[in-house]
Amino acid sequence: MRIQFLNGGLANQAFQYIFSRYYMLSHPGQVMYLDDSYFAQNTVHNGYELEKVFGIRAPMLSECFSDDVWAFILAERKAGKSVPQVLTENGIPMYMVSEVKEEYGNFNPFAGEVRAVPQGQYIPEIQDWPENVYYHGYWITKEWFQAYRNVFWQEFQFPEIEEPWNLEYAKQIGSSESVAIHVRRGDYVTLKWAFDTDTYRMLVNQFRGMVFGRWKLFVFSDDIAWCREHAGEMGFDLFAQVVYVEGNGNGLNYRDMQLMSMCKGMILSNSAFCYLAALLNRNRKMVINPMERMV
Repeated sequence: MRIQFLNGGLANQAFQYIFSRYYMLSHPGQVMYLDDSYFAQNTVHNGYELEKVFGIRAPMLSECFSDDVWAFILAERKAGKSVPQVLTENGIPMYMVSEVKEEYGNFNPFAGEVRAVPQGQYIPEIQDWPENVYYHGYWITKEWFQAYRNVFWQEFQFPEIEEPWNLEYAKQIGSSESVAIHVRRGDYVTLKWAFDTDTYRMLVNQFRGMVFGRWKLFVFSDDIAWCREHAGEMGFDLFAQVVYVEGNGNGLNYRDMQLMSMCKGMILSNSAFCYLAALLNRNRKMVINPMERMV
């Protein structure tokens, strides 16, 4: 049995799915299950979104067990045990592959064998290691996607835009030399992962030094008010026009990803959200990626 941990927001869920789907595409007839126990007990961000947003029906671990056995696993999970620990204690010995070093213990405490692998690297041979294996990672790197990108482009289809304001944004994006910039704030500020204004200005200058013409900037952020306040410091006034994309909270966050994926240029933050948008973008001419994971 091969299992991939499932957690986080839409982008993290997508990259975890891409990792598991890569296995199934490269090993025909084999299955890697997504451990859906986390979302059975936690509502974070907007909950589980792959099916709601993209219509993706992934193989779920809960489907492998009867209702009473799955209820037992969830009860053990609530008591502080991880799925690989529960399975090991009940006759299915597991080992773990961790991309996050010892941090797996925050979500999946495990007393068995743990094999650490570097974070953010493409190491396909880890999918050939012997069963039974539980993968704890996010696998946010382009190679898992690009190996089967035509398949993923077909699977990751956004719902048709219906909201009037988003239809207007889409019209403007399609009719201009549009460049998206993603400014991630929110929990990144508390975690001290958020870029400062100097970093965003550097990325803006890098973009402007590599393109010609009058580009229209579309600003995407979970803190638009902060972006407006610091627009001059980040160099937004260097563009011909600036549009602040608003109105996509309360479960519509994926519309920001969708609109970003339509822009001809992209200036990324250090967030999986915009990185996934870049991978799904078939229109892009130029991407500025501060994490040096060229897409």
